[in-house]
Amino acid sequence: MDDRSENHDIEVEGGNYAYERKISGILDDGSVGFQQPLLARNRKNTTSQIAIVGANTCPIESLDYEIFENDLFKQDWRSRKKIEILQYTILKWALAFLIGLSTGLVGFLNNLAVENIAGFKLLLTGNLMLKEKYFQAFFAFAGCNLILATAAASLCAFIAPAAAGSGIPEVKAYLNGIDAYSILAPSTLFVKIFGSIFGVAAGFVVGKEGPMVHTGACIANLLGQGGSRKYKLTWKWLRFFKNDRDRRDLITCGAAAGVAAAFRAPVGGVLFALEEAASWWRSALLWRTFFTTAVVAVVLRSLIELCRSGRCGLFGKGGLIMFDVNSGPVLYSTPDLLAVVFLGVVGGVLGSLYNYLVDKVLRTYALINERGPGFKVMLVMAVSILSSCCAFGLPWLSPCTPCPVGTEGKCPSVGRAGIYKSFQCPPNHYNDLSSLLLNTNDDAIRSLFTSRSENEFQISTLAIFFFFVYFLGIITYGIAIPSGLFIPVILAGASYGRLVGRLLGPVSQLDVGLFSLLGAASFLGGTMRMTVSLCVILLELTNNLLMLPLVMLVLLISKTVADCFNKGVYDQIVTMKGLPYMEDHAEPYMRNLVAKDVVAGPLLSFSRVEKVGVIWQALKMTSHNGFPVIDEPPFTEASELCGIALRSHLLVLLQGKRFSKQKTTFGSQILRSCKARDFAKAGLGKGLKIEDLVISGEEMEMYVDLHPITNTSPYTVLETLSLAKVAILFRQLGLRHLCVVPKTPGRPPIVGILTRHDFMPEHVLGLYPHIDPLK
Repeated sequence: MDDRSENHDIEVEGGNYAYERKISGILDDGSVGFQQPLLARNRKNTTSQIAIVGANTCPIESLDYEIFENDLFKQDWRSRKKIEILQYTILKWALAFLIGLSTGLVGFLNNLAVENIAGFKLLLTGNLMLKEKYFQAFFAFAGCNLILATAAASLCAFIAPAAAGSGIPEVKAYLNGIDAYSILAPSTLFVKIFGSIFGVAAGFVVGKEGPMVHTGACIANLLGQGGSRKYKLTWKWLRFFKNDRDRRDLITCGAAAGVAAAFRAPVGGVLFALEEAASWWRSALLWRTFFTTAVVAVVLRSLIELCRSGRCGLFGKGGLIMFDVNSGPVLYSTPDLLAVVFLGVVGGVLGSLYNYLVDKVLRTYALINERGPGFKVMLVMAVSILSSCCAFGLPWLSPCTPCPVGTEGKCPSVGRAGIYKSFQCPPNHYNDLSSLLLNTNDDAIRSLFTSRSENEFQISTLAIFFFFVYFLGIITYGIAIPSGLFIPVILAGASYGRLVGRLLGPVSQLDVGLFSLLGAASFLGGTMRMTVSLCVILLELTNNLLMLPLVMLVLLISKTVADCFNKGVYDQIVTMKGLPYMEDHAEPYMRNLVAKDVVAGPLLSFSRVEKVGVIWQALKMTSHNGFPVIDEPPFTEASELCGIALRSHLLVLLQGKRFSKQKTTFGSQILRSCKARDFAKAGLGKGLKIEDLVISGEEMEMYVDLHPITNTSPYTVLETLSLAKVAILFRQLGLRHLCVVPKTPGRPPIVGILTRHDFMPEHVLGLYPHIDPLK
């Protein structure tokens, strides 16, 4: 059972139906009767209500980012004292601080664990190689990898399937308004942390940077929801944040903190949240996000200073990604600019091909993962054995290279790290390919970005390593372990860039280390299609502001080229997982349609004073999450739209049994006996469902006034408004339900309700197959 108390039934969002009036009574057999719809629009929305989260298929529903202005909310807001408003403001900043502190600490401990576990494995392998016990070295290396991989896969397969993958598509979808089972649960956080440690230490071509974004979001969700009732971790003073709107802001801060903790890039974290993760942004959120990432930077800097004295075992001087490429002047000429353009074009092509192949592999793995947890673990084990065989076997194809002049005492390298690993070579020689493959991913990137000597890595070595990382990264992403794409893409791009730098060495003024950086930038731009945030992250990573013009140029070119072929990798994964993501632009064909063209029917609605049995039966028969409330005579002269009542609020109202035997308005009594916090969205724990209600037959015949819980200020649009404008309005306002009202008088007060599923291409093009999607 998920820790969050939400209705996870497969929802139809209550809004995909046209107006239908019902009889407020009970038939002879005890069931509720409904009249035929006055507006016969019986189209059904057949879009999928399930999606893949991590490696798990589960129901999805939308989030209520709109401020729900009912009488209870207004009464609560008016009754708040200045001290409570000040307390709310202070708590927002305090939570931002706690998110930054917790995420920074988790990021540091994550790196500490990976460096020590992987360091022990590599030291054991290296010592056996020095003793020429090659078979024992291989079995020790592969065995350690297999044990770590099995541990990571078992955690994902049996405890939290939602923790598989990078988690960035899921966080992006959540911030767009999509919720799913266990997407940010404590179990997901636990498995994300430890699964990422085991997966990266197991030698997979994956990174811990993507999972850190998901980890930061989970930490923010845990704090913002007041803890978890299931695990006896609740804080009543966090009741102010029991709504989707405030949680969205906190999770945005968490996602930015995850990037800052992964790359030591606080400004890059803010820009990542702005450019890629968040769907809504405002200046107040910018300040809090920047404050959160600043806290992360301070925490990491303080903890790294503790490790400089050698107190962190094999962690060395920090282990966190920080690549000092070159502090010297960056000079470039016209041939260098042409080389940068070439890097950008090829990076865009290779990046789009990478996305295409990742999509195909993910679809294939989905068929395997559907067969159960055991098959997920076996797939991970198979990929682990393949990775170990390649990492240990390919260096045998590389010839031994004499140690460069001036490296006496450093070549061959002694210990777990270093760029001069001897492997099977004689004294004063090193195997450059083993220096890349038998190292942690972070150390491999440092070796590729180094500018000490152009000839440290042979051209053949760089070519072999590029193909190894490129294709093994594609095969690895999608298995049931927490895995990020940043590091595989940076590795492939850096090796490709250094290879181009070696080939163009005689005619270029840029050294190979700078070519590695530009290659990584071109590959990142070609796969992820981000520009501003990637540029700043790379500059913060490398501590080299002089590379800004070239990095900007290569990112723009690679993104432009790649956009000609397909979408960014995270956008593709969101689509493949079936998440109904609302884009920030309308599709071209939407300009040829109006709102009423996609409204499906029929719609279930309630009167302002409704019979308990009618509400109970409607909640039992459907899984809708929003119901129109209609003011009707004798309470008004003519039928008019009162607003929308949420399913969760109706359940709380029925559970409180605030009923009347007479069909009269008694909302003032409900306002006196109820508080807004009674209807607040529950945190982590079991939510109220229709099965939990116990209502007698006598109570079924009683009435309840829905006006106190009805949002009397719903967003509405005319039925003739362009669907393109409606889609943009829906997305920018962060809505869950949008009422469509008639243009002419004398008709029912509502035509239907639009939800995000009504804007999905499969629904619209399914209704009008003759429409050209590109026009």
